[in-house]
Order: sequence, then structure tokens, then C-alpha cells
Amino acid sequence: MKKGFALFILSLLATGVFAQKAKHIVLITIDGFRPDFYLDTSWHATHLQQIAKKGVQAKGVNSVFPSMTYPSHTTIVTGVWPVKHGIYYNNMFEPNGPTGKNYWNDSAIKVPTIWSVAQQKGLKVAALLWPVSADAPVMYNIPDIGGLGDAVREKYSKPEGFIATLKKDVFNNASRIEYGKDHNVAAIASYVIKKDQPNLMTIHFFSVDHYQHEQGRQGERVSAAVADADSSVGIIIDALKEAGIWENTVLIVTGDHGFLDVKTSINPNVWLTKAGLITDVKKDDWKAQFNSVGGSSYLYLKDKNDSKTLKQVNEILANLPAEEKKYIRIIDRKQLDKVGGNPEVAFALSGENNASFGNAMTGDAIKPGKGGTHGYYPDFREIRTGFVACGPGITEGGVIPEMNLRDIAPALAKLLGLSLPSAEGKIPAGLLSK
Repeated sequence: MKKGFALFILSLLATGVFAQKAKHIVLITIDGFRPDFYLDTSWHATHLQQIAKKGVQAKGVNSVFPSMTYPSHTTIVTGVWPVKHGIYYNNMFEPNGPTGKNYWNDSAIKVPTIWSVAQQKGLKVAALLWPVSADAPVMYNIPDIGGLGDAVREKYSKPEGFIATLKKDVFNNASRIEYGKDHNVAAIASYVIKKDQPNLMTIHFFSVDHYQHEQGRQGERVSAAVADADSSVGIIIDALKEAGIWENTVLIVTGDHGFLDVKTSINPNVWLTKAGLITDVKKDDWKAQFNSVGGSSYLYLKDKNDSKTLKQVNEILANLPAEEKKYIRIIDRKQLDKVGGNPEVAFALSGENNASFGNAMTGDAIKPGKGGTHGYYPDFREIRTGFVACGPGITEGGVIPEMNLRDIAPALAKLLGLSLPSAEGKIPAGLLSK
């Protein structure tokens, strides 16, 4: 009887019924990562396609609102919507005109991150070019600090002297590192992997997003950027193998949002200026204004209780001619709350018919647009991002029809044997082996 039970347990282990705990997780985000990069083999992305085939692939991952880089990446590492983590856009809304303030410091995040709980348990953690990671509680860090420059990035990098070491030992005494090139970020990750074998690495690649903004969903440079991101994933895989930890590593590649082609640009503040609701924001002379971020725009009232102005804005939108109204979709407060959107705004607009939004307050409200963008309300296929994963504890040959970005953090915690009770996402069925 005892012998039979022991054989039964061994058979379960042999068939992978019990999920293995991962010793290492490498989480890579490809900014602007679309599921078709691995679902459609015409894209030159052999590493991504092999990961999808070997492990788990998602048909689509719902982003946050707005479907922008900083709020999305913060949801990935916290497991909560923006309303809980507090990162609403890439740049902060500045009612008296933009000065370039953005959410780049870890202290702006209002809830625990997977980094913080991993570090508290004594795990080695690295965050490379990850948004909102400056001063994060990690062992290795090169933060994404937007346009603040290399001096600021070097100040917030960890350990002290890290970038100087990289310039010397990895980049052949280069005077500066081009972080926008994915293979450079992969080279940094490889150095860290071989040197210290972190238990958790979060890595952010930029170029696919950059070229989709420039060319839209299709284009020679987009194709080249996807191929480069894929080969950069390969560089990291090779480093994991060389470090002797590949078999004990879960590799996840995901993204932050999809992309849409842009044909029209909308500047809704022009309508408010013409209606007398905006006079001079620099002098704080305004009653209502929209904050536009790519595929969406958010209405702020100077006085949140100003129902008269809110009614006036609604009437302006309702009375737009059909040829202008077709470009906007109103996202009311109920819809915002459904996806954990910014609690400070009255409502939002999401672009329709390949429209994006701008912040001009004078001139033409409707202009021709080009390239591509994101930021839209996350309820349709093209704005979804992708997800592939393989390694110990990950189902082999699994397919997830649909998941959410906030589902990733709980899975990371489970795989590493950590507790992240603040996370509100759910581990997708079929992701982890039983």
C-alpha cells in the first residue's frame, strides 16, 4: 500500500502535476508588443515563437487605461489598476502648462511591488530601464527616467558606479550607452546575469514602440525592430545558459499595450477655448481642460464640483458635427471605474476611426495624423499586448485566450514563493503547471 502510494506520487511528479518553484525569473517587456509577433510566423521573431510553442502563449492581454507605458508597467509589477498604484499617465498633468514632470520615481507607487517583497525576502533583484523604478529597492537598477539625461540616470543607478563599469567592461570604454537599442539593454542584462544570477529581473526594451509611433503597425523599421527585440531576447537566453541557470529560470516576455495606425489628430481643448472655458492656463485662467495622451484624453475641471461647466462641455461634444463626432468615444465615470482609471477626472475620450489626441488649445481642432499610437480604452483586439512564458512551473503548450496585465504580478509571486496580498489580479488558468 505504502509502496503503491509512493509510486503514485512519483508518477505525479514525473508528469508535472505539481508546479515547480522557480529559482530565477526574467521578465522582459517589449514596449508595443503585439500578439501577432508570435502568432504570425511572417514576423522574424523565432525566439518569441519558440517560447510560445514550448511554454504558454496568450491570444491577447488587456492593458490599463490609458494604455500607456508607465501606468502599464506599474500594473505589471503591482497587480493593481492605476487607481490603486497612482501612476495615471507617463507625464503628470500640469494644469498651468507642461514642464516635463513625469512619474519616474518608485516612491510615486502607492502599493507594494514585486521588487519590494522579493528584496524583503532576501532575493536578488534587478530592474533595467523599467519605468517608475528610480530608487526602487533593488540590487541592480538603471531606471527609465525619460528625457532627464544620463547624469540623472547615473545618479539613480545601482550599485554605485554601475554605469561606469558597464561603459568600461561591456561597451569597450564607450563615452555613453545608447539605451534605446535593445541589444545594448540585453548586453547589460547578460552582464548582470553572469555576475550575480538575480532571482528576479525586470527588463524593458524600447525600440518596437519607437518605430510603431513613427511608421504605424507595419513598416520596414517596425519589422527590423521586432527582429532586433527578438534577437535581444536570444542574447539573454544565451546568458542564462552560460550562467548555468537556464533550466531553473522562468522566462516571460510581455508588453504594455498594442498599437493603432493614426490618420487623424484631435485637439479637444480647441473646442473649450472657443467656448470660453480656457483663456490662459499659464495664468490659471481656465474652467475645464483636456489632458491628451495619445489615443485618449481626460477632462479636468478646475473646480471638481462645477456641474455647470461639466454640463457645458457635454453639450459641446453632443453638438459637434457628425464628421467630427465620429472620432471620439466618451468614456464616462462608470467605464473609468471599471478599469481602475484616474479618479481625478470627470470623464475621458478615447479615439475612434484611427484618431489620436493632442493638447493644442488654438488652431484647428481636427488635423491630419500619421504614424501610430496607443493609450486607447483597452477593450478591443488591436490595443491588446502579448504574453509568452516558459520554464519550471509553466505549462507546456498552453494557450490563454485572454488575460489582464494585473494578472502577471500574482503569477510572479506564486512562482517565487512570495506573498503579494495587495495584488488584485488572478493567475490565469492554464499558465502554471499543476
